[in-house]
Amino acid sequence: MAVAGGRIVDVSARAPDGAEEVDARGLWVLPGAVDAHVHSRDPGFPEKEDFGSLTAAAAAGGVTTVVDMPNTLPAVDSAPVFEEKVEIASSKALVDFALWGVARSASTAADVHGLLDAGVVGLKVFLGYTLRRSNRQVIYTTDLSDPDLEPAPGYGTLARLAPELAGRGAPLAVHCEDPDVLRAFARPLHSYADVLRSRPTLAEVIAIDALAAISRETGLEAHVVHLSSAAGLDAARRARASGARLCVETCPQYLLLTEADAERLGGVLKMYPPVRAAADRDALLEGLREGVIDRVATDHAPHTDEEKLGASLEETAPGSPGVETLYLSCLELARRMGDPGLAVRWVCEAPARALRLSARKGALRPGADADLVLVDPNAETRVSAEAMHSRQRHGALEGQRFGFAIRAAWSRGEPVARDGEPVGQPGRGRLVIPSPLTGGG
Repeated sequence: MAVAGGRIVDVSARAPDGAEEVDARGLWVLPGAVDAHVHSRDPGFPEKEDFGSLTAAAAAGGVTTVVDMPNTLPAVDSAPVFEEKVEIASSKALVDFALWGVARSASTAADVHGLLDAGVVGLKVFLGYTLRRSNRQVIYTTDLSDPDLEPAPGYGTLARLAPELAGRGAPLAVHCEDPDVLRAFARPLHSYADVLRSRPTLAEVIAIDALAAISRETGLEAHVVHLSSAAGLDAARRARASGARLCVETCPQYLLLTEADAERLGGVLKMYPPVRAAADRDALLEGLREGVIDRVATDHAPHTDEEKLGASLEETAPGSPGVETLYLSCLELARRMGDPGLAVRWVCEAPARALRLSARKGALRPGADADLVLVDPNAETRVSAEAMHSRQRHGALEGQRFGFAIRAAWSRGEPVARDGEPVGQPGRGRLVIPSPLTGGG
């Protein structure tokens, strides 16, 4: 594979004369992964994570493109905020990045087109989450008595904005937990069983059913993110059979863990939606094998270790880091299914295609960015807090063993990781703009 000017220029058996050679004997050369669902916490919460620590962790794990969610402070709800965030990310990022925008209950068609014209990959809706008007901070609460809180977007808002997105060929990603169900089942969290009772699978099913109806009526491309349950998977199957345009994502934690891991991990396992029963895990694995689930992303959502380890379960912040272990975990899952190459489909090809980044990302072919990862298929990696590069060291996959190791990674032909350690210059990462959308703002 010949690389020049940051791009792959040829794939053949012979190296061009005079080229600098990298010896990859005994290793696999794979495309860099695209994590379609990360939370940088930057700007607003750099003590939890910033683009520097996020992308260092990504590079160490062979993820060469991160797609950041918009619930930073302020939330990315307009083109000017998008531009501010791009400037911040560009000053720190080690690998390339793309950005989601957020849809609010008050968003207008002009807001949607302004964000799409600026360069977001699509819009995200956090059902059940509210927006603080004074600083445009996305938060979760069931108490709407505070006049500074703007209610979460409802299905009416989704239906109103869907034609604008559909007309541009842009996706809407939805955190599918119905807010009315969550309010009805809210309770104090004294145990992990309380977490599960407070976030029933019914909330996921109702939200997916409603999203499917909107997609069928408007032609919207809807992305169901972090699918967590067998019931939700059945809803996604029904939605597709009915003609809805659905792209389905799940995460390694839902494919590797169950509620039984709460005894070992404690508050580290708390996330929304929650990790559920073994039957849910097994159903999601089968959905991934069948292709009902399109991609695997991480919902990388770090907090400080103090917020995860030093609080009661009620006060523990929900979320876990994961970007550094995405590739390894998926290679392991794919190996167990009999074809490690499936991991490339889940974490490279599918997310790049769904987010219109495939002209440059997600594949090894002439013209694509030289985002390359060397994987040792004869080594083992044990996930340990000491080896992680996110600000939150203790994650949900701590203690897992994977039968692979990331030996090196390049982003646009430049080295960004070697033997699990990030290398290179922070601030070299660039914004990746999706391929041109249909129509115009």
